[in-house]
Parts: sequence; C-alpha cells; structure tokens
Amino acid sequence: MMFDILLYLYDTYLYADRIPDADQLSRKLSAAGFEEEAIGEALDWLAALDDLAPAEDAHAPPAFRIYADAEASRLASGGRGFLAYLESAGLLPAHAREWIIDRALALPDSQVSAMRIKWIALLALWKLKGSGEVLWLEDLVRGDEEADPEAEAEGWKPTLH
Repeated sequence: MMFDILLYLYDTYLYADRIPDADQLSRKLSAAGFEEEAIGEALDWLAALDDLAPAEDAHAPPAFRIYADAEASRLASGGRGFLAYLESAGLLPAHAREWIIDRALALPDSQVSAMRIKWIALLALWKLKGSGEVLWLEDLVRGDEEADPEAEAEGWKPTLH
C-alpha cells in the first residue's frame, strides 16, 4: 500500500513545482482514502527524496556496480539491469543509482521486483531532471507494467486513484 501512495503522489504532483508539506500531504492522502500507517511509511520513504540532488560531477563516466549478495538476493535482476541500462545511456548518475538501490532496499519487500525498481528510478529522475525530462521514461515504465508477467505473478499492480 505504501508504494501505491508513492505512485499516487507521482501522478498527482508530476507537473507541480513543489509537493505540499508533510502535514498537508498527510491530510490529502487520508482524504484520498489511504490508511494512516501506509501514509506515514510513504512520507518517511519520500523524505529521502530530499537527499537526492544533482551531482557536481554529473558527466562522470558510468561505473560498473558489483552488488553484494544481500543486495542481489533482494533486488530483481531485471531491475538491476534497468539501472545499468540507464547509467550506460548517460541518464542516471552513479550517486542516483546508489540512492535508488538504497530506497529499494528500504522497502519491506523480501524481493523488490523489477517494476518497483523502475518506478523508484522514475521518481529519482523526476527529482533530478524535472517532469519534462522523464515523460518518455514514464511511457516506457507504464508500457512494461502492462506487459510484465512478474508484476502480475506477484499480485502487485499500482492503484492509481
């Protein structure tokens, strides 16, 4: 349910200059029908988005990331591959990749699906580059979502309000 809130916020505030403060956002989410516990978890998770800022060395060459066993066992290989693709294409700086990995591992899921990693990457790039720069990526993620048997097999589909 927490992840549904994150997607709801993305859809609701995609073109907004700023997201309301936590108290106002909590009230809006409650009015939209989300549970208080899930709202608190989502706002805590989302607060880490403030830690993500453009890197000073944004044009550094991509680095090869070796995943620790604990990371590899929790992060779906398709999601790890997606991050490698974004980085090799020059769209995702290394510090943002690390932020995405950290936020994915902060989810309570025993294994974080490729779709969730893609959505977290979309949130990160939205923060770093703005809404206009991520629309093509959103189309890619939403298209993958419809064709992804993994998302359906695990019984997860985002709830868009």
